[in-house]
Amino acid sequence: MDKIKDALTLTLITLIAGILLGGVYELTKEPIEQRQIEANAKAYQAVLPEAQEFRMDEGLSGKVAVSESLLRQSGLSLEQVTIDKAVYGYNESGNFAGVIVEATSKDGYGGAIKLAVGVREDGGQKVISGIDFLEMNETAGLGMKAAEPAFKEQFQNKAVESFELTKDGAVEEYQVDALSGATRTSNAVTNAVNGALYFARESAFRQ
Repeated sequence: MDKIKDALTLTLITLIAGILLGGVYELTKEPIEQRQIEANAKAYQAVLPEAQEFRMDEGLSGKVAVSESLLRQSGLSLEQVTIDKAVYGYNESGNFAGVIVEATSKDGYGGAIKLAVGVREDGGQKVISGIDFLEMNETAGLGMKAAEPAFKEQFQNKAVESFELTKDGAVEEYQVDALSGATRTSNAVTNAVNGALYFARESAFRQ
């Protein structure tokens, strides 16, 4: 009987602890997410200058959670890309300004490359307003040049279905000129931007 009593007591303690932990998680989840948004606000502002405030909602969080299957339907080479977070941006009047999508490519030369990609709507088209790096550990003087304006600005203010990397010099709106000696980095960044753009177009703008 003592063993049964001990087992029941342990089960009850475990159940109560689980309920308490679940309650604490729900209470702290939103403040933690808001702190993360605030920590990345500088990058968000850089990629979506029209926005002054950034907010997350449960509907968008749910879409991020199922983004892996969405990306696999894109027809693009996005097997190494994940969508980590997306937030809505609002201008100073409180009007919707666009979406900031955090996307990671696991295929960088030095490991994962994480980007913030701003996407706004202009005349019914989805336009990349800018990109910025949240995490990158590429080779100095080679892959790290992706963080320089000359490379990042190739994506800026572009309204395309997707981007394509080229080593022959970008002549079309959708083409991105690869960094010399850093094709793998260039490809990883391009794929991450394509993933963010696809997610924004197919999911994030459907409020």
